[in-house]
Amino acid sequence: MGFQIEKIWMAIMVVAICLSNGRVEAHLEVGFYSGSCPTAELIVREEVEKALTEDQGLGADLLRMFFHDCFTNGCDASILLDSTENNTAEKDAKVNLTLEGFEIIDHMKERLEAVCKGVVSCADILAFAARDSVVHYGGVHFKVAGGRRDGRVSSSADASILPSSDHNLSHLTKLFISRGLSQSDMIILSGAHTVGIAHCDAFAERLYDVHADGYEAMDEKYAAHLRQQCPPGSNNTVVLNPHSPYVFDNRYYKNLLSRHGLLVSDRTLLSTHGTMTQVKRYASNYKRFQRKFADAMFKLGEMDVLTGADGEIRANCRAIN
Repeated sequence: MGFQIEKIWMAIMVVAICLSNGRVEAHLEVGFYSGSCPTAELIVREEVEKALTEDQGLGADLLRMFFHDCFTNGCDASILLDSTENNTAEKDAKVNLTLEGFEIIDHMKERLEAVCKGVVSCADILAFAARDSVVHYGGVHFKVAGGRRDGRVSSSADASILPSSDHNLSHLTKLFISRGLSQSDMIILSGAHTVGIAHCDAFAERLYDVHADGYEAMDEKYAAHLRQQCPPGSNNTVVLNPHSPYVFDNRYYKNLLSRHGLLVSDRTLLSTHGTMTQVKRYASNYKRFQRKFADAMFKLGEMDVLTGADGEIRANCRAIN
């Protein structure tokens, strides 16, 4: 009897310690809304399908939006917040000005608020939408844990940490490691460039000064084609993957090996024997690429998340409550 009483008192003490620290530790969970909002993921998927049927390029924006959100300050939907009179938000940082698709998240949130008011976070909506975009393009379906809460702070200055199209392997590797991701994570997440577009000014130097970046020259036939689309001084857009621009396949890695890599940050993945080996591995094994990409996305989605009593559930993804 005395032993049982001691165990009860120990349990009470553990709870008291947790409460004294502010909250009981909370974690992300697959199927997080199965009880509180069973249709949450279905609604997000429906809105993704509707939007991408009208404009198939928007899925790449949603995927990039999720990456930019998580990489900056963690997956807290801070990238969705609008700027205010006294603050320039992340979405208005130069690196994010080309992002589209914010209104798609708005539609999802409106529908979810109508059926599950104050339940589903904008951060989770963005995570689900990124996954469903990959699936829409024919990529593997992977589980996404829920339970993130929304942040209350968004600053354009914080976006300065985001990888740039002109970064080399060393710089990219250091950036990813600083955010708790590995070089291998960086190489597999770069595979998302199998869909989407790039502006001419991000790679024009490679077209008109073939040795400017210090890497092996781009395939001349491909470069000639790009010069037609990107005359000097223009800032048109081209697809990142001309062979299958709206299919989530492993063509990105094949393009690198055939000198069809568009950006310096792509070509740099061939800089060392070790990184080239990984590129070759993903180029030759589609299933391995899909599996590793799913794992890396799950890891990305756990970066510096707010859970439990931290953050909030925004009523409007563009503004704090």
